[in-house]
Amino acid sequence: MNQRYIFWIFILLPVVAFAQLFPNLGGQRAGISAYTFLKMDVSPRSSGMGGASLCQSGDGYSIFVNPAGLSEVKGTSVGVAHTFWAAGINQTYASISRPFKLGHFGVSMNYLGSGAMPVRTEFEPDGTGQLFYAYYSSLGLTYSKQLTDHFHYGVSLHWVHEQLAQLSANTATIDLGFLYRTGFKDLSFGVNVQNFGFNSKLKGAWEIDTSFYHRPITLDNYPPPTVFQLGVSMIPYKTESQHLTVSVQLNHPNDNAENIRLGAEYAYRNLLFARIGYKINVKDQPFPTLGFGLRTRIGKHPLHFDYAFEPMQYLGSIHKVGLSVQINDKNRE
Repeated sequence: MNQRYIFWIFILLPVVAFAQLFPNLGGQRAGISAYTFLKMDVSPRSSGMGGASLCQSGDGYSIFVNPAGLSEVKGTSVGVAHTFWAAGINQTYASISRPFKLGHFGVSMNYLGSGAMPVRTEFEPDGTGQLFYAYYSSLGLTYSKQLTDHFHYGVSLHWVHEQLAQLSANTATIDLGFLYRTGFKDLSFGVNVQNFGFNSKLKGAWEIDTSFYHRPITLDNYPPPTVFQLGVSMIPYKTESQHLTVSVQLNHPNDNAENIRLGAEYAYRNLLFARIGYKINVKDQPFPTLGFGLRTRIGKHPLHFDYAFEPMQYLGSIHKVGLSVQINDKNRE
């Protein structure tokens, strides 16, 4: 009975916080947040399913997807993923986690960079001969624990940095995730509050100074891209050699309209995986997402390779690749 009370308390608390902190702002709030790289899905497995991954089993990307899922990972886990965005922009994610008696602990790094870009002005559109750099980074510490046979929770603290030429900004964010698994066809429910934190402002003295004019830059405060997520998944079809997982997820961001993610993953002998997903009410992404996975071994250590393909209407095709390994994992088949 006490376990049931704990479950409902942890489920209802974020729901109440969601109603109070995140009113239905709609798409008219697009573009009001900073550090938007924080909500870009770094997991190839999740991206292949359209982002409907809140309830997926624990893996090397659980720290990003839902920190509660980290408590399901057996042994030490290492995950690395890379996203090839448009215009030469690249995003790299890495994490490592390990179980202890008190629970699972993990650290993660998320980096997005543009590379060198020329400084341009109205009078010198081909460049002034100077270069500047823009990059974003996040370092996180995660704790996750399984409270009962069915209930998991996790929390992540992140230190976030933004660098735009000589201007920089810093802030701290928190992720709070919950996961409940039932005994009926692996029916699972998940709740996650992602990137909740403080407003920040770029600081620094950078002025564009040419022979034509001298213009300062105006700097304002902006919040991080907080997202409230609700998800459900189940396995409607399962045999000894194959199974099908389907999932639905609702995302409510503070800087855009609500959207729904639909995803499915077909697994053959837990060695080959095919994925498909679709995003509803996400502009520039009217096409299905696709992905696949391959599970093999390095000695006795399971190794997973994942790939995702996301076609976008204006930015072109986005490719994501990832590798994750579980070290000394004797309990996983």
